[in-house]
Amino acid sequence: MSAVLPSTTVAPAPAPARSPLRQALKQLRREFVWVAVFGCFTNLLMLTPTLYMLQVFDRVMLSSNVDTLLALTALAVVMFAAMGFSDWLRSRLLVRIGLRLDAMMQHEVFRVSYSSGLTSNVRVAGQPLTDLAQIRQFLTGNGVFAAVDLPWTFIYLGVLFLMHPWLGWASVLFAVVMLAVAVLGHRLTAKRHERVQEATMESTAYLQGKLRNAETVQALGMLDNLRNQWLTVHDRLGRVTADAHEMSHRMQSAVKFVQYTQQSLILALGALLAIDGRISAGAMIACNALMGNALRPIGMIVSTWKQFIDARAGYRRLSALLVANPAPQDQGRVGHIRGQVTLQGLVATAPNRKTPILAGLDATFAAGEVIAIVGPSGAGKSTLARCLIGIWPHISAGQVLLDGQPMKAWDRDALGPQLGYLPQDVELFDGTIAENIGRFADVPSEMVIEAATRTGIHDMVLRMPKGYDTPMGEAGGLLSGGQRQRIALARAVLGSPRLVVLDEPNANLDDVGEEALQRAVRQLAQAGSTVFMIVHQKHMLAVANRVLILDEGRIKGIHAVQIQPAPTQIEKPAT
Repeated sequence: MSAVLPSTTVAPAPAPARSPLRQALKQLRREFVWVAVFGCFTNLLMLTPTLYMLQVFDRVMLSSNVDTLLALTALAVVMFAAMGFSDWLRSRLLVRIGLRLDAMMQHEVFRVSYSSGLTSNVRVAGQPLTDLAQIRQFLTGNGVFAAVDLPWTFIYLGVLFLMHPWLGWASVLFAVVMLAVAVLGHRLTAKRHERVQEATMESTAYLQGKLRNAETVQALGMLDNLRNQWLTVHDRLGRVTADAHEMSHRMQSAVKFVQYTQQSLILALGALLAIDGRISAGAMIACNALMGNALRPIGMIVSTWKQFIDARAGYRRLSALLVANPAPQDQGRVGHIRGQVTLQGLVATAPNRKTPILAGLDATFAAGEVIAIVGPSGAGKSTLARCLIGIWPHISAGQVLLDGQPMKAWDRDALGPQLGYLPQDVELFDGTIAENIGRFADVPSEMVIEAATRTGIHDMVLRMPKGYDTPMGEAGGLLSGGQRQRIALARAVLGSPRLVVLDEPNANLDDVGEEALQRAVRQLAQAGSTVFMIVHQKHMLAVANRVLILDEGRIKGIHAVQIQPAPTQIEKPAT
C-alpha cells in the first residue's frame, strides 16, 4: 500500500516593492514617445546639408544655373527652420517632463526626507531632494537627446553605404572606435565618480554636524582639532576628485582626437574616391557632414557620461529610500482621541545595538493621568518618550496603543494637532515666534496667545522688537535657553492636546519657569489631557498622579505619588 502524502501549499513569495520613482517615470512614457517622434523629424531633416551639397556641387556647379541655386537654398532654409522648430519642440517636451516629474515626486520625496531622518538613513540633510534635482536635470539635458538619436546612427551609416561601401565601412570603423572609447570611459570613470559622490557626502555631513555646534567648538577651543579631522576627510575628497577629473580629461582628449582624425580621414577617403571617379565631388564633401551626424550621438553620450553616472546613482539612492519608507496605504483612523495609552510587550532597539533599549514593557495609563517617568541615565526614558509619541522607528516587538489602536493605525496628519511633544533637545525653526508656537499652521492668534500665556512667556514675547511677529533669527540672540524651552513648551501645549509627552521639560528653567510649567501641566490635566513627563527633580512630582520607574529598559514599578519634602533628586519609592 502506498502512502498518500498530504499536499502542501507553498505561499507565494511577496512581490518586490516597486519604486514610486520608477512608476512616475512610466507615467511619462507618452511624453518620451513624443520626444522620440520629434527626434525622428529632427534627424531626418539633418540630411538636408548632405542633399544640399550634393545638388550644389553635382548640379548647380555644372549647370551654372543661379535660379536652381536660389531655389535649393530657399528650400534648405525652410528645412533648417523646420529642423530647428522640431528640435525646440522636443527640448520643450523634456522641460515639461522634468516639471511633471518634480510635481509628481516632490511630495513623496519631501515626506521620505523626514521619514528617513528618523531612521538616520540619509547621511546629508536634503540628499533626496538633491537626487531628484539631478535626475530632473539629466532628463532635460543632452543625455536623453543622445539616447533618442543613437538609432539614427545606423540610418546615417546606411546612407554612407549607398554613397559608396568604402565610406560606409570607414564610418562603421570610426563608430566602433567611438563606442570603444565610450565603454572604456565608463569603466575608467564610473567608479571614480561614485567615489567622488561618496566622499563629497561624507565631507558635507561632517562639516554640517560641526557647524551646528559652532558655539561649543569656539568656547572649548576645538576648532584646530576639528579642522585637522576635517582636512583628513577633505584631502580624501580632493584626491578622488583630482583622480576622477584627470581621467575625465584624458577621455575627453581621446574623444577629440578620434573626432578630428575621423573628419580628416573620411574627407581624404572621399577625395581618393572622387579622384578615381567612383563618387562625385559633392558626395566627397557631403560624406564628411553625414558621418559627423552619424557619430554625433556617440560623442554626446561620451560628453554626458558623468551626468548619467550622477543621475543613475541618485536614482538608485532615491528609489531605495522610497521603497524603504513607503507611503501609508490608507489614511488611517481619523477622529478625536481620548488619550488612553497602553504598552503591550514593547521592545525597542537601535541599529548596531545587541541588547534592546526597552525590554518588554507592559502598562496601561488612563486618559487624563499625569505620569512622571524617572530613572537613571541610559534607562531608556527618552526612547520611551519617542515610542509614546509614535516616532521611534526601531520597535522590534510589541506596540503602543492609543485608545486601543496601534499608533501606526492613526493618520499622522490628523493625529498631530492632538499631540504635544517637547523633545530633550529643543529645536525652533526659521520663522516668527507666533509661527513656531502655532506649528506653522493657520491657527487663530488667540490659540497662540493662550499657549504662550500658559507657559508664562506672553509678556516676554510682547517685549520683543516685533512681538509675536519677531523672527527667530532676530530673537535668537535675545532668548536664553530657558526662554527657548518655554516657547517649545508653548508649541507642545497649543490647543490642549489630548496626549502630551515632555522630555525633561524643566532642564533649562528657573524657578519662575518651573512654576509656569507646573501650572501648564495642571491645566492640561484639568482639561483631560494625558501627560507623560521625564523628570529628575522630586518637586516636579507634585503635579503627577503616578510615577513610572524605569531602569535598564524595564519597568521597576508604577506607584502613586507620595510627596516628601526631600531635596532635589528623586528617590525610588519602596516597592
